[in-house]
Amino acid sequence: MTEQVIYRNRKTDEMISEPLILPRIQYAVVRSRVAIFIYNILLNTYPFCWLLGKWMDLSGSQKKIQPFIKKYDIDLDEIELPLNQYKNLNAFFSRKLKPDARPFIADPRIFCSPADGKILAYPKLDAQTRLPVKGSHVDIAHLLSSKTSAIPYRNGAALVIRLAPSDYHRYHFPVSGIATASAKISGRYYLVNPIALDVKPDLFAHNKREVTYLETEHFGRIMIMEVAGWGVGRIVQTYQPGTVERGQEKGYFQFGGSTLVLLFEPGRIIFDDDLTRDTQAGIEVQVLTGSQLGVQAISKN
Repeated sequence: MTEQVIYRNRKTDEMISEPLILPRIQYAVVRSRVAIFIYNILLNTYPFCWLLGKWMDLSGSQKKIQPFIKKYDIDLDEIELPLNQYKNLNAFFSRKLKPDARPFIADPRIFCSPADGKILAYPKLDAQTRLPVKGSHVDIAHLLSSKTSAIPYRNGAALVIRLAPSDYHRYHFPVSGIATASAKISGRYYLVNPIALDVKPDLFAHNKREVTYLETEHFGRIMIMEVAGWGVGRIVQTYQPGTVERGQEKGYFQFGGSTLVLLFEPGRIIFDDDLTRDTQAGIEVQVLTGSQLGVQAISKN
């Protein structure tokens, strides 16, 4: 069983231990069937996460901002506004960054990260259209809540980007294209870090999530899914369906942990070698919004 969350910082190549929200509760939940039962009844619910989100909207939560910055070592040079203009913890958690903080690579054949986070890259899903996570498999039809929607991604590729509390929690379109409206899929609010995946490897298919399809010139039809984690009462979409640009903001998560899942049709993308290597070794890699994750696959025909 995972006792701590370790990831590789791609920029520095350091291996880092991630600080957790309420670690005692998280460890208790994964070690005790009784704790799991209590968690699911009391905490893994929309009313609880909604109330937690509302509490984070209150002005009294502003006093939590400085401890949050200290615990997660937030770089204040990147944030858009002076610190005193964030009136509650949710406002700071879903903060925007300065316009030049996360530049996107201009080359349309390069696939950029849609978010800051810890990434796993799967270059080929198996014939049953299953996503391997922590030694188990997630059925993509279950993930999408549709067998028909899963068909184009059979033998395709996938990215899983986990946003920890320390990460910038706005997400962007990785490439230009035409985006559908976001479709909501109801679900619960399980923790989404590797500790929780040890207990429930298919939790992505059980959590609240939203799905958007992005039709692109160089990478085919990409499925982009936002997965709410524990404490995330809201997934907020800020884009309008239709033509979107590389780097354009798509939306943001409010307080808590959360995840993005992206699916690609077969033969559309080649992930960078270090990402696939570390994924095979079970190591998450910290990446930044706008940085390169892969390139367009060139057809041999």
